[in-house]
Amino acid sequence: MDNNFEIKATGKSKGEWIFHGEFHETVDYLSNHKRILEFNPFCYEVEKTDIDNIYKWHFRVTDPQNNPFDVIFFIEEKQELMVILPDEYEDMDPDNIPENIIHESIVGKKIIWEHYPTDTAIDDPKNYIFEGKAFAEMYVHPHKKAQTKVDFDLKINVRFMLYPAFRIIPEKVIKNMTNAGMSFIMQTATNKMFQSISKDFGKIQPA
Repeated sequence: MDNNFEIKATGKSKGEWIFHGEFHETVDYLSNHKRILEFNPFCYEVEKTDIDNIYKWHFRVTDPQNNPFDVIFFIEEKQELMVILPDEYEDMDPDNIPENIIHESIVGKKIIWEHYPTDTAIDDPKNYIFEGKAFAEMYVHPHKKAQTKVDFDLKINVRFMLYPAFRIIPEKVIKNMTNAGMSFIMQTATNKMFQSISKDFGKIQPA
């Protein structure tokens, strides 16, 4: 391996939680992108960009020598309403469906975060700054009376420079170790994020 060896790592986290709140109340809360991400222990800053629904995430961790390691993400937020219409409305133009029918047919809402390609130069390995790509879905749907279920699924891809001390280890082994480590860290951070949300929103419990 040469001195400029880079490795791509993928981390995943997921979970299911019950929010003790009404469906629309829960959706409104989780739609505040900046607020909920700042509960993540590795989130340094979240900024809304000049482009509608595009956010810049700045995550920071420290390396084994306690140096800051920054990962920058550009993320687009989307929302999809999930409905199951009565048979007689299935083939109708959505614009012609009565609003009350749509409201009564709502079975959930999906909040989507996905990587937004940008021409901005981000990678600066000498200063431990790297670009990340994130993809996540929160499927929010009514559960029981005054309860809402949230299914969360997140994947992050990061490309970074490998430390010289690890370059004697085969690349495949390093990649497997890195992916497992990233997933463990992300799952722990996700759990802590939702625990913090519960202190702000109200009662939340694992599903």
